[in-house]
Amino acid sequence: MNELIPVTLQCPYCGETIEILVDTSGDEEYSEDCSVCCEPMAISVIFNGDDLPRVEARQEG
Repeated sequence: MNELIPVTLQCPYCGETIEILVDTSGDEEYSEDCSVCCEPMAISVIFNGDDLPRVEARQEG
């Protein structure tokens, strides 16, 4: 079973700091709505060999 870890990031639309759950199974890209403004964010998750992934959120489009 894949573990989900909490990651804090800033919404690229409203600028609020939010927390999302990231799957630790490997690199991925997906869409997730901001929990504050509901705009769709493009989320990129990249693992560099250490335990914590690099997570980036950008505007979809």
